[in-house]
Amino acid sequence: MELKRRSQPSQPSSSSIQPIRSNSFPENGSPPKSTTTTTKEGGATTSTWVYILLLVIAVITVVTIPHPFHPTHHEPPSYQHVFYYGWLTALSTGMGVLPFLFLPQVPSFWIGVSNAVAAGMMLAASYSLFLEGYSHDDPHDTSTWSGLVRTILGAALGLLFILLTKNILDQYEDVKVGVLGGTDARKALLIFFVMTLHSFSEGVGIGVSFGGTHGSELGMFISASLAAHNVPEGLAIAVILLPRGVSTATALLWTISTSLPQPIMAVPAYMFVHEFVPVLPIGLGFAAGAMVWVAVAELLMEAIQDTNVWTTVMVAIPSCMGMLWLQAALDYETRS
Repeated sequence: MELKRRSQPSQPSSSSIQPIRSNSFPENGSPPKSTTTTTKEGGATTSTWVYILLLVIAVITVVTIPHPFHPTHHEPPSYQHVFYYGWLTALSTGMGVLPFLFLPQVPSFWIGVSNAVAAGMMLAASYSLFLEGYSHDDPHDTSTWSGLVRTILGAALGLLFILLTKNILDQYEDVKVGVLGGTDARKALLIFFVMTLHSFSEGVGIGVSFGGTHGSELGMFISASLAAHNVPEGLAIAVILLPRGVSTATALLWTISTSLPQPIMAVPAYMFVHEFVPVLPIGLGFAAGAMVWVAVAELLMEAIQDTNVWTTVMVAIPSCMGMLWLQAALDYETRS
């Protein structure tokens, strides 16, 4: 990522103008080659580092497999089990990229449609996060504040955080994230920050669910539910990146990266379940508040610019309703 702070334009002085030297380039007259190795993938450029990091992820996936794969019945799960189930939920986010393997480059109108789809999904996810924080009820919860108060507090903090983040990013005239630059890069970073923050609370939820008398069974169910939830969230990220020229491999790395806090937070939450439970509603509200702002102020506004108000509304509403239905179906299957 490259940031370049905005600067005031100035007139060049005559003394600052230097003639072009004949030896600016090598003797063959061609400019020096870049030391960064890239490959072409469907018209998009992919850095070699992307493939290296994806290989690292694959190696971690194989090396950290617990034995036995499922925790032993009526026994506390190991730290390795907790980490690996959180790791699998993070990997499932990358499945949101799969539909775009079969799609060509997208015109600006369909970029607007994809923004409306992503906004609808994020609004639905925000509603679910807020509802989960509001209805939070856990025997380990020792806070004297209600779940509603903590969730509202978290939402206010999330909104404040995303506004401060946007203000910082707006101070730079040329933010670069891979092939993205300017407004697209700032929008991508905001989405990345919001989805990553959202994953912190989900990681805590995974770790907390593995604690308790029936922790092994409940933890596996919660992990499976979150893994299924992560697929459309990965899709929401993919519809932001891929239509703007980001390669499939790069988008895959981005989507998985936004969920990496899940396995990272799952283990300490499992180790210190009594300390993490009271702050969980704040984390859920924090992610919900930040996500609502990005969905409305960024994605929906750009969708209207690329299409029109009617198209944006008619796409965002079914997207939101579909996401809510999917989440409700997954919750029902988990509890049945």
